[in-house]
Amino acid sequence: MRKPFMAGNWKMHESIPEAVVLTQQISNRYKGSWDAVDIVLCPPSIDLRAVWSVLDFDKSSISVGAQNVHWENEGAFTGELSIPMIKDAGMKFSIVGHSERRSMFAETDEMVNRKVRALLAGGLSPIVCVGESLAIRDAGTSMEYVCAQVEAAFAGLDSSQIPSCIIAYEPIWAIGTGRTATPEQAEEICKGIRARVQHLFGDDAAEQIRILYGGSMKPANVEGLIAMPDIDGGLIGGASLKADDFASLVEACI
Repeated sequence: MRKPFMAGNWKMHESIPEAVVLTQQISNRYKGSWDAVDIVLCPPSIDLRAVWSVLDFDKSSISVGAQNVHWENEGAFTGELSIPMIKDAGMKFSIVGHSERRSMFAETDEMVNRKVRALLAGGLSPIVCVGESLAIRDAGTSMEYVCAQVEAAFAGLDSSQIPSCIIAYEPIWAIGTGRTATPEQAEEICKGIRARVQHLFGDDAAEQIRILYGGSMKPANVEGLIAMPDIDGGLIGGASLKADDFASLVEACI
């Protein structure tokens, strides 16, 4: 049985004081039953240590992750964060390959793969984002496209590394648009992703890896999505910026 996973991607929201308040609000809603879910908050880089400090002070089991990371440990990479840096700040996870990074900052499959391999080598878990545009969905090639992204992201890995990874299926046409894939549409792709992992890395890896849905999941639709057998949680955008909404999503996983 895979442990549910709920991650909040705050994107470019929340100053340090705002991040502290939001983290405290989420932490205040914590109950013992939440230990049945792996919960990760992914704030902007400037907020990382402040968010970690709130959760550490509260002795919370909620983890903190970065939204992006570089694959080199150090160097002339202005504006980037290294894996040793985020690890030293208390991070256990990093999002990689988010569609906004791919489309706005020209992040390629090869770059995503380098980040995945570097995170695993550094003892951190990558949350690997994959997903298709509306044009690809309308062309009927969603499955082929998304599974190719998965294969590229995991190139060079062995089966023992796969359970440390998390995949987030985020249909680009459903991110921040208010549109959401139906549970059946989301399950079809997530099931296909798991089948591709099985083909590449075997039964055990496919059974253990957690696959999230990442397209406008909110309290109004979470129950139907979480009920799908191959959806193990969510990578949450807007709803993670409201403590009550995010708490509702966590509760839905229990």
